[in-house]
Amino acid sequence: MNSILFVCHGNICRSPMAEALFRDLLLRNNLSTKVKVDSAGIGNWHFGKPPHQGTCEVLSKRKIPYENITARQITKEDFNKFDLIIVMDERNQKSIKELAGNKAINVHYLSEFITESDCIDIPDPYHTGEFEKAYQLIHAGCQGLLKKILSKEIL
Repeated sequence: MNSILFVCHGNICRSPMAEALFRDLLLRNNLSTKVKVDSAGIGNWHFGKPPHQGTCEVLSKRKIPYENITARQITKEDFNKFDLIIVMDERNQKSIKELAGNKAINVHYLSEFITESDCIDIPDPYHTGEFEKAYQLIHAGCQGLLKKILSKEIL
């Protein structure tokens, strides 16, 4: 089974949004038994908490389930458990690489999978309050990632 870990700063806004959204996309494409999906944060500030209310609202509006998602911090063991790590911004990538040390990891920005966009970072709605904008970017990135998986270009 292939596995993907979405990572953001605190694991209550962007990465759980991506986890829920990507699980939904996998389900709709009959791939939910072929790809394992999880999310984590760089820090442990929100450990055990559900996604942020703004994340829940944008997901609920689209009937995307998120009920069993709780915040956790990434660990070194995750580098062995996941085939692909998807980060939301440059700060996340830097933290992941520091944690990995010399271990080779397969890490990508979610924005790499967005066509016709030159953004690198998915803005953090925890600070901006723009959960809808974050959703639109995450949705585009997840759709692009799914296309790469379906075409066997990744995983």
